Amino acid sequence: MRWRKLKGSFVLGLLLAGAELSTASSRGVQQVFVSEDPCSSIGGKRWAYPSAVRSCFQSFPVDPKLKANIIEVINKTLAFHTSTNYQIRAPEPFSSEVHEDVVGDLARISKQPYTSDFDLHIDLSRTLKRLNDGHCVYINYCYDALFVSYLPTPLVLLADSNGVQNVHIAPEAFSVISAEFQDQIGYWEDALPENLSLDQLSGAKVLLIDGEDPWVAVEANAAITGGYTAYGTRQNSFFSSYSLTSNGWYYVMGNFAQQTLPLYDSRNLTIIPVNSSEVRTITLPYRSRFGDLSVDFADSASFWDNNCRATIGTNGVDLRSSSETELADIYASVSKLEQQPRISFREAWQHRMNVYMDARPTGDMDLPAMLQPSKKPLNGSQGVAQFYMLDDDITGVLALGSFSSESFAELQKSLLVGLTSLKNSGATQLVVDVTNNGGGYICIAHWLHRIISGPRASTVPQAGLDTTTRAGPLARLIVKQVISGADSNYTSSYDPTQWTFANHTPMPEGYDWMASPVKTVINGREDAFSQRLGQECQPFDMRPPADPLFDPRKVAIVSNGRCGSSCSLFSITMAKEDGAKTVVVGGKKTVPQQYCGTVGGQSTGFFHIDTEIKTAGLKNHSLAPPDFLTNSVQGITWRLGYGIWDTEQPEEWQYHPADYNLLLTNATVNNPVAIWEAVVAEVLS
Repeated sequence: MRWRKLKGSFVLGLLLAGAELSTASSRGVQQVFVSEDPCSSIGGKRWAYPSAVRSCFQSFPVDPKLKANIIEVINKTLAFHTSTNYQIRAPEPFSSEVHEDVVGDLARISKQPYTSDFDLHIDLSRTLKRLNDGHCVYINYCYDALFVSYLPTPLVLLADSNGVQNVHIAPEAFSVISAEFQDQIGYWEDALPENLSLDQLSGAKVLLIDGEDPWVAVEANAAITGGYTAYGTRQNSFFSSYSLTSNGWYYVMGNFAQQTLPLYDSRNLTIIPVNSSEVRTITLPYRSRFGDLSVDFADSASFWDNNCRATIGTNGVDLRSSSETELADIYASVSKLEQQPRISFREAWQHRMNVYMDARPTGDMDLPAMLQPSKKPLNGSQGVAQFYMLDDDITGVLALGSFSSESFAELQKSLLVGLTSLKNSGATQLVVDVTNNGGGYICIAHWLHRIISGPRASTVPQAGLDTTTRAGPLARLIVKQVISGADSNYTSSYDPTQWTFANHTPMPEGYDWMASPVKTVINGREDAFSQRLGQECQPFDMRPPADPLFDPRKVAIVSNGRCGSSCSLFSITMAKEDGAKTVVVGGKKTVPQQYCGTVGGQSTGFFHIDTEIKTAGLKNHSLAPPDFLTNSVQGITWRLGYGIWDTEQPEEWQYHPADYNLLLTNATVNNPVAIWEAVVAEVLS
């Protein structure tokens, strides 16, 4: 054991309570025992100080072999990522938002020394996040969300009666934390000044964060959070919101009050509480909770062995020698950071996916009961798809939390039954709420577009986007191996029988569809792509209705801008081709709001690419990435969707301005029904 001097206003009380390592804070000096093994102080604990978690993380030096392995895997996997060269400087209007030479930065990282493996991880993670692409991310379960850090003060952006927006602590904050963090309420209460309690913070106006205008913190978060190209959407991620999951309505704390890495110990807020004119300044500490997907440990050795080494699902498999039972177990691990419900390997391989990836948990706390829809969901409702009729008896609502569910067929049926029932009950207009929808099955996006809008030029035979995939040397070799017999079960994404030509006619078996790649130069670098691929979903397994279920011009698609992947495919085609209205909720009114982002055409990751390579018998090729040695995930966009209005350029880089930015008020914030009613009044009336 050794002594360390620590500053902190809470240290003494915490020591008496048997707490772990504390960190430098603002007042007082205490001497505390610190274990020589910093990971043992947090091992087996549900809650820890961020500083203690950080000390554990930073105790591991960089292993040159592991560092080289990670960089090699990312580099060689990026050869399949469609946007690598586009993202050096994205086309207008996003050139100022995306200008990351990721290959160049990986070369920099490979040469740069780091104090710890954790510092290396932060640089790798943020380098990929600068792409602002929720498909192309690097995640390491060793650190990301191993502990999730929370504050009891989720923030929201509210407008007053004059339309002036200010940052507030969410009115529902105490309801959320008292239900989710009951065991930490006393700890946070003790951090407050006398005569101020945690419940009195709810709804308070925030004047300063860490002594500066709140927007300094919002913009600092937007610069590093990644995920979405649009600046406004990245700003919105700072604030709390809601999501619909397969398990019900969940509360999303926002990036201020929930962080997946232990980088902050506390935040200082200057506030005016509700029904008060007194300005108060408070300092609230973050608390780090052990992640639901993390594996318990006792010390540094077991921490590393249990959470940091490659595990089942990290690396791909040879499908020719893998049983379905093995694949089911593997995929349960592979999909845990995809923003969709857990689905089986069979469903994922049978039905192409376009899914946002994020280390943030998809849902781990309930939306307070007073904010949840009070009406019973209507016929067709199941899991991520819930149907309601508003009190006007003409507005139907589809709350769609994901384009995925455990069963593709059940979700497909649910959407048809629910929307048909709404129409038969008298609904003539429709609100589709896709707040925090991270995508899912591509053909569900096509299906939903088709059944709402009916058979027309925008839905038959193609209800989505034409696409292309990157045609690098290894990708072209995989195609040759596949058509030579490596894909005996016709499961490979490189099998020509999976695709249609640009005129939507099927490709024949044995056709080398990458034999003549389309060569181009992007940002001064040579690149090559496959020929254009046409529609991929029709004829649908289920018969669609012969007539539109709704006039798409009377459809409002609503979100906080965080509508990605297959959600983008649906929203863009509905808006640009059929005139559906688009609404972003709660954005800063001086900042342009995009109704979707992270478009892609099909997303995937290292596991799937590695599986393609191994199944094609090419793992020993010099261009093939090695297996990850660490518990890491690398995501990519495997197919790029081409534009609707500008068909020669990717839709990814085209403008998607929302028709409306619905400002939130105290009465509507994080209240789905109140938001839907406001959309009817302001958008559909």
